[in-house]
Amino acid sequence: MVALHTAIAIVLAIGLIIKGRVDPVISLILASLYLGLAAGVGFVGTIEAIALGFGEIMGEVGLLIGFGVLIGALLHSTGAFHRLVDVLVRAVGASRLPYALSTLLSTIMPSIYVDVQVVLAAPVARSASPYVGRNGLPLMASALGAGIFTGYVFVIPGLAAISIAGLLDITLGTWLLFGIVIGPVTAILTSLVMRVVLRGGLWKPETDEEVDEALAEQEAHETAVAENDSHNKGRSLPLVVLMLPILVPLVLIAFGAFADLLKFSNSFIEFLGNANFALFVGLLGAYLLSRTTAGLDATTDSMKEGFHTTGEILLITGVGGSLGAVITETTLDKTLADLFQADEGAPVILSILLSWFIAALLHLAIGSVSVAAITAAGIIAPILDSLSVAPVAIGLAIASGALFALQVNSNFFWMFKALLGLSTKGALKTLTLATSIASVVSLPMVIVVSLFA
Repeated sequence: MVALHTAIAIVLAIGLIIKGRVDPVISLILASLYLGLAAGVGFVGTIEAIALGFGEIMGEVGLLIGFGVLIGALLHSTGAFHRLVDVLVRAVGASRLPYALSTLLSTIMPSIYVDVQVVLAAPVARSASPYVGRNGLPLMASALGAGIFTGYVFVIPGLAAISIAGLLDITLGTWLLFGIVIGPVTAILTSLVMRVVLRGGLWKPETDEEVDEALAEQEAHETAVAENDSHNKGRSLPLVVLMLPILVPLVLIAFGAFADLLKFSNSFIEFLGNANFALFVGLLGAYLLSRTTAGLDATTDSMKEGFHTTGEILLITGVGGSLGAVITETTLDKTLADLFQADEGAPVILSILLSWFIAALLHLAIGSVSVAAITAAGIIAPILDSLSVAPVAIGLAIASGALFALQVNSNFFWMFKALLGLSTKGALKTLTLATSIASVVSLPMVIVVSLFA
């Protein structure tokens, strides 16, 4: 019954938002209340879970969202994204931009903090979309989502990848051997499939795009900066300098993660590698660059636009975390554990499919890729020795399943929606569909690994 009530809560939230045109904040709270009361969490327990879930998400990503959005707003004022897109178009061609972005996000940029990546990469994706042509925005949005999460679950040092490998006692070298291939290949194939799917008229700009006023103002301001660039040549800076507010935080975060992984970390390295500090360094750099290139007035306007955008994103993101918190208070994980234990000693392919299914179901219910992956690995780890399949194949199956259908009960979904200027329908047609395709596309590759590993 818990699984049924969870499904009803998710359908209720989606139905209220899309069909009833109810604000996402209200819809998610109503779904959380239904689930908590129907699943036996109780009156007090449900309210406490909603409040604690909101607070926990804000504690984890509140500053990240705020700093990241402000960095994007300030870099818009410098014309950095316009120039970066121009470079990418010249380097790979407009038609290949989605594949370049998904490959970049799944490999070169370590997918340690997906929230950091989306707030930094979303302005680039939006700026690049007009160059891609028809369906440019949904293609770039899909590539962004697929790139971030395939790197997150398959490629070291992605947090989900490291977590699964650790729980199943898989050496990182063994995982990396397979993950570094499956991750980017899945991201590219997903982008190719999305291009085909979108040709059928799936995308409706009038209902699928919902550009926030602040985002529109940022883009208009960036265009004005680009058009007047010839008048500011004396103050223009090299593109690599303008991109330092994005590059430096990523380097700091990655350095901290590798230091911890390789056991040479200390309190100072942890301080430097902390995502909140790293993004503040980026914000400080973006502020100084904006003051230098665009002037005080433009910098002040950009900060105001960033604050306006941040407020809505924070509220919706926090409420998305509330629904996830209520789900974790149910007994869904125990139900799934019993399901897998009933199939000990199953054939290789059946074990892979069951591992994928459990991770996918957990993700649909909980709304967090990492939590779904970790929970699934925790369920399977105790009986791993009884399965006639290599642990790395089981781990990759969990990673593949945890990708499936990222949707409204994920705080990332609402960040993605707002930062890319999409409606709820638009986010479902891009992020949810792309992660579903990525999950399905990666599964055959995992099955091949299981037969030879």
